[in-house]
Amino acid sequence: MGGNDKLVTLGGLADPLFFSAPIDTGEVQFEMLRRYLNSMLRIRLAERRLAEARRDGLVGGPVHLGVGQEAIAVGVSAALRNSDRVFGGHRSHSHVLALGSNVHGLFAEVLGKETGLSRGMGGSMHLWDQPRGFYGSVPIVAGTVPLAVGAGIAAKLQNSGDVAVAYFGDGAVEEGVVHESLNLARVSRAPVLFVVENNLFASHMHISLRQPSDSTARFALANNIPHHVVDGNDVVAVAAAAQALVSGARRGEGPGFLEAVTFRWYGHVDWREDIDVGVHRSLEELNDWRRRDPVRRLEEGMVAAGCWSADQTVELTEQINSEISVAWEQALADPYPDPEAILDRVYAAAGG
Repeated sequence: MGGNDKLVTLGGLADPLFFSAPIDTGEVQFEMLRRYLNSMLRIRLAERRLAEARRDGLVGGPVHLGVGQEAIAVGVSAALRNSDRVFGGHRSHSHVLALGSNVHGLFAEVLGKETGLSRGMGGSMHLWDQPRGFYGSVPIVAGTVPLAVGAGIAAKLQNSGDVAVAYFGDGAVEEGVVHESLNLARVSRAPVLFVVENNLFASHMHISLRQPSDSTARFALANNIPHHVVDGNDVVAVAAAAQALVSGARRGEGPGFLEAVTFRWYGHVDWREDIDVGVHRSLEELNDWRRRDPVRRLEEGMVAAGCWSADQTVELTEQINSEISVAWEQALADPYPDPEAILDRVYAAAGG
């Protein structure tokens, strides 16, 4: 490449005025479309309940919410099975719920209750549901990316046909361990899917202030890893790309890289929108991105395809809201772990 060659950029994918039309459902079967809509609605309504609870002081620790990004976890999870090994980070409510985890278990964990996914030991950022394929999340940025590579190498050695998945954000690609992981996965042909949820912000700083290009797929190119860059608010596009990359990994072709472009409606943490904290984020921009709402666009696409109606969305929303209310009240009433439990659950006994 010459010194004047231009870097690949996201182009219209990063423009909130693009990609707001109803989703083209194509040849996707109705039952799958309904599953997508159900799962995205459940994630959104569960996270909104957590946002309200945090605002009202019912949740004691921070919660990192992904409202507006639901299509990524739902689309990727459609390509996975329970024996796969999925890893997340500090914003992983959607990842675990998209795999079928119990909303009550998530609520109880965020509240620090005995019945939580991590038995009250981890809170919002340390989730676990291995029976459904979720091997864990941690708040250390990019901390689980090399773990996913190790899990992928293990799956290859076991000849199980399973894949590992590493979810991380555009800010995490600035961690050196991500590049080491990409290289190791490629040279070892590990069955790993790297999923970058590119919401254009790392905490409070826009990607234009941190990187020379707004696309992270250039790192896949650098490591000769097959990749797709998609509208992360189009669940059909995400699912198709994930299926193609996961299928290749299962066939022994090595890792894949999926960059899904999206935008988080809440700010970095808790219920605030972060439009007044001195960052490159305005209410006008946020409202523009809300036009790319993955839930609304799927609903409108299903209506346009003649397999759904607005009344059915109202009914489904009421049903899920009822389930969430029951789960929340149950979690509030659940007991806390015994104080001594930390010695058994967090620290391993010598020789244990």
